[in-house]
Amino acid sequence: MSLTRRQVTAAALAAVPLGATAAGSAHAGARRPRTLYIAGDSTAAQKYSDAAPETGWGMALPFFLHSGLPVANHAVNGRSSKSFIDEGRLDAVLAAIRPGDLLLVQFAHNDEKTTDPTRYTEPWTTYQECLRHYLAGARAKGARPVLATPVERRRFDAAGKAQPTHGEYPAAMRALAARERVALLDVQALSLALWQQLGVEETKTYFNWTATEQDNTHFNPPGAIAVARLVVRELLRTRVLAPRDVVRLNERIPPSWITWPDPLT
Repeated sequence: MSLTRRQVTAAALAAVPLGATAAGSAHAGARRPRTLYIAGDSTAAQKYSDAAPETGWGMALPFFLHSGLPVANHAVNGRSSKSFIDEGRLDAVLAAIRPGDLLLVQFAHNDEKTTDPTRYTEPWTTYQECLRHYLAGARAKGARPVLATPVERRRFDAAGKAQPTHGEYPAAMRALAARERVALLDVQALSLALWQQLGVEETKTYFNWTATEQDNTHFNPPGAIAVARLVVRELLRTRVLAPRDVVRLNERIPPSWITWPDPLT
């Protein structure tokens, strides 16, 4: 689906944390809290009531963050690092982002679609080139970019060993992060280890398995919460966040905390 720049801008405004616009106008000049922006695909994206129980991990991220660090989730279903840029979505993020904010970038699931030239990128060339646009854009705005390797799908071999599914994309992102000296959250490696720990049957309770669907890519509430927890632990490990920024990291988060708003009109 291709959107106009006006539609993208409207979606960007919808992703602004609740109250941010009003607070900014009512308290001009007051110190603005940092915001964590997410640029990514369907594994992180906000889901709506027509998609429940499918849940993006970005929906669970605020449960682990102090209220003074709001999340603006711009991740969208079906986007790659390339199509997110081509549709003007990165421009919309950069129009809103401010000095001191964070831009967390996770792509690869749709970059891998070799038969779709609107989304496909090659790991060591065009994928890295696209990611550089996010890094440069954030830095130009005085924000801090953070790269996150793509969360793993649910795939096991006949012996019950969790299998990597993202080819060279995680390695290409790791190499770029090292070269650009940008924080890297290795969500791919950590999620693969978690799926292995849980095993073939238990992982079904973390993915969007329903009576009518067996989805090994997207999460349900427990899965989204588990992946968000991995993300926050990595944000702490890399010192992107300080302990004072984080809450409930080692506490159980009730899946009932996840809610799905009505679809945007």
